[in-house]
Amino acid sequence: MLDHLIKGATVVDGTGAPSYTADVGIRDGRIAVIGEVTEDARTSEDAHGLVLAPGFVDPHTHYDAQLFWDPYATPSLNHGVTTVAGGNCGFTLAPLNPDRPEDADYTRRMMSKVEGMSLVALEEGAPWSWHSFGEYLDALEGRIAVNAGFMVGHCALRRYVMGAEAVGGQPTEAQLQEMLRLFHDAMAAGAWGLSTTQSSTHSDGDGKPVASRHAKPAELLALSSAVGEHEGTQIEAIVAGCLDQFSDDEIDLFVEMSAAAGRPLNWNVLTIDAAVPERVPRQLEASDRARKSGGRIVALTMPILTPMNMSLGTFCALNLIPGWGEVLALPVPERIARLRDPDVRAEMLRRAASKEAGVFRRLANFGRYVIGDTYSAANEGLTGRVVKDIAAERGQEPFECLVEICAADDMRTVLWPMPTDNDPDSWSLRQETWRHEDVMLGGSDAGAHLDRMCGAPYTTRFIGDCLRGRKLVTLEQAVKMLTDDPARLFGLRERGRLEVGWHADLVLFDPERIDAGKATLVHDLPGDSPRLDSKAIGITAVWVNGVEAIRSDVVTGAVPGKVLRSGRDTRTVSTK
Repeated sequence: MLDHLIKGATVVDGTGAPSYTADVGIRDGRIAVIGEVTEDARTSEDAHGLVLAPGFVDPHTHYDAQLFWDPYATPSLNHGVTTVAGGNCGFTLAPLNPDRPEDADYTRRMMSKVEGMSLVALEEGAPWSWHSFGEYLDALEGRIAVNAGFMVGHCALRRYVMGAEAVGGQPTEAQLQEMLRLFHDAMAAGAWGLSTTQSSTHSDGDGKPVASRHAKPAELLALSSAVGEHEGTQIEAIVAGCLDQFSDDEIDLFVEMSAAAGRPLNWNVLTIDAAVPERVPRQLEASDRARKSGGRIVALTMPILTPMNMSLGTFCALNLIPGWGEVLALPVPERIARLRDPDVRAEMLRRAASKEAGVFRRLANFGRYVIGDTYSAANEGLTGRVVKDIAAERGQEPFECLVEICAADDMRTVLWPMPTDNDPDSWSLRQETWRHEDVMLGGSDAGAHLDRMCGAPYTTRFIGDCLRGRKLVTLEQAVKMLTDDPARLFGLRERGRLEVGWHADLVLFDPERIDAGKATLVHDLPGDSPRLDSKAIGITAVWVNGVEAIRSDVVTGAVPGKVLRSGRDTRTVSTK
């Protein structure tokens, strides 16, 4: 007898093949039968007019902490994501040195700063009961609703071995060997591979460059070689050039790391903008050079424009513009005084428009900002208005106008920058770029930057756009890009497609309605901390390992997810 029967669904199997109508039966967590099914089932449902697809795979998340207080990985699970890859960008919660309890506090403060996680939620929502990476994975086992795999973060490895010297210091040969021993232990426990960052935007809770930014190429290559000693593993890496255009040295480093491991290396995020036509060819040059050297470099890119919640009052992407962080970190009264100085504003705008600002240059067109929530009588009626219109009425330059609006709210004003790359040429360039063999959809950062952005709904918004919007790819191709493509990159065993005998990770949706709702601020984290959330529209149900986890955008309470461990749950993906 089947556990559940889905009757008459339009099956989109994840391979890119044409859709077809069939019944799909689930038994013991797997797809038992596809076709015209006559076998009895304990439960069944009529799915005529609905699409049944494999569960979506999000290749870049930061759910490492959130899964402890939110085992459903919301809102990703609501939007059809059944498997998440965590431990990215060099940041993980393990290993932690048992001889230095203070390292847990350092890690929490680092994650709060660099990944925009609530410090209160980190302190109150996770048990912090582990030391080894394997103990961290064990702490999640059996209590999550999504499947989750984790890279091991370079910063944690360095901190464990070197302590405070991890920031600014270089390991001795003995320390490097200890780092490698720790890394092999993590890999043996099921870590998916190595994640590391050299990005200039990544600073710890003390404002100092995070530990992995101090690593020399020899250290990175030693760790990369260790990756290749384990089955089903990967590398994920970030460098400063990910934000705009790689330097030759950065391309060389990526190529050498991938070749040393004999494993794919993925990075994020490839920003596609027709106003900067030289960016895509330059970034993909890394992939072309890697293939010639026995490696493979995969660029992650988002298929939607993710709205960002900005503020001059709290840490956000504006702080990452060169020269801006020092001003925006001042106490509010001093910050307002500095921002009201015309010379200071002029210098800030000059730095924001410079080449060194990279992709953050797009944030400097302040006339295109929309005013969000306001908090003073002086700003009454401004919510929803565009800054350039307000500035014209007041006879002010747009940045000056924006500063005055924010100053009236003691810097609490919510700001929404309108995207600069929403033009037909940019969307045409995206369509072309997605065809590249080393470009993959992803980069949601789900679980991070919680009150600033909401990338998790990219799956439903992208499919809705393909069905009823720009229609840049077919439904079958869109599903493949969200399921089989990332599953094959990570070497997931028997996931990513609708095939008999494969794990029953499934999403059932209405093609006429599938979409994502507007991002709204909610206070549902531990300590009532805020985050942006987005309702899933048109998702009928989501199954993880054959168990219903979502029904009509509501979690069922079941926790059928598995911690996916390298080797057991992943196979080695060749770089050839």
